[in-house]
Amino acid sequence: MLMEACALVKAGRENLSERLGQLLEHNCQLEKALAALKARLASSTGDSLADKAQQVGPCKVLAVRLDGADAGALRSTLDQLKNKLGTAVIVLATVAGEKVSLVAGVTADCIDRIQASALIKVVASRVGGKGGGRPDMAQAGGNKPAALDEALAAVPEWVRQQLDEG
Repeated sequence: MLMEACALVKAGRENLSERLGQLLEHNCQLEKALAALKARLASSTGDSLADKAQQVGPCKVLAVRLDGADAGALRSTLDQLKNKLGTAVIVLATVAGEKVSLVAGVTADCIDRIQASALIKVVASRVGGKGGGRPDMAQAGGNKPAALDEALAAVPEWVRQQLDEG
């Protein structure tokens, strides 16, 4: 097994631990660079997505799918969009395999009429899942990716109903 490990990392027995240390350090640097790139991507994605928001009463509403994003990128993009849009209700989603990940955010000036935790439960139920969170930010998951586009399309009308009731 020692010889196999040496062959895998292209090192001799005498410098195996040194080579493993180098590889681990390199891996750490790559993970940091990847995190920085994801943050930059979230920022630029947030800028381009803001243009897709639709006005529903006093709130801008955005419900979109960001394929390829992970949960951290969804949260980061959500924060960017909340800052950019001002008064807003936002749902972001991604699909990985058969799993749907959702994040919802509501800006402080909308919380009295719309809560992210209530919104995420409605969207998650449509994609075979459940979730929860705070009035300003909530997360959920589901297992019906085929229903995601329809669930996202229903968000503006749900927001409109909440505003009409309030």
